[in-house]
Amino acid sequence: MFTGIISGIGRIVSVEALGAGTEHGKRLTLQAPRGYLDDAQLGDSIALNGACMTLTSLDAATDCFTIDISAESLDKTAGLAEPGAVNLEKALRANDRLGGHLVSGHVDGVGQVTHFAPVGESWTLRILAPAALARFLAVKGSITVNGVSLTVNDVRDVEGGCEFGINLIPHTLEQTTLGRLVAGNRVNLEIDLIARYVERMLGAGVSAQGPASA
Repeated sequence: MFTGIISGIGRIVSVEALGAGTEHGKRLTLQAPRGYLDDAQLGDSIALNGACMTLTSLDAATDCFTIDISAESLDKTAGLAEPGAVNLEKALRANDRLGGHLVSGHVDGVGQVTHFAPVGESWTLRILAPAALARFLAVKGSITVNGVSLTVNDVRDVEGGCEFGINLIPHTLEQTTLGRLVAGNRVNLEIDLIARYVERMLGAGVSAQGPASA
């Protein structure tokens, strides 16, 4: 589990194919901030742009680590197939503060930035989400964008999906990669965990008395 509070900005420095076919994944080598891996161990979970991955090797002395990402994960996410900056978050510990919201690190869909511009001291970010995620988006609800826990300011259904808006303060822009976004960029989205369970319960016909009888 994660919180959507980014703890560092890393960089994918190399991408190695794990096979010749499209069914094969890739091995990513990443450079982390100085000292970021001091408390890390092999097998630890770490979120890259909101996608939960497993540390397959690490070198704390050089602040480098590797992860293996499957072809399926590459197909369902954005920004993890080529070198570049990524948001990093280590897995939540039981005694940590829950500063954002509960995040599983499982990307639910890929959205597209439609607008990103300054408004006063902040910035307005608008994203077109897949239509399948529309029912999970609500004003004042939570959404994870490239691993960052954010609050939805407005939502409207449009042709081809659902567009939602977010206000980004300067601190968020400084501490994450979101400040580098431009219109047209693809971003990883994870819906609120509670919304996921509510939708499942309603869809299964579960009432306060328990599962509906056959």
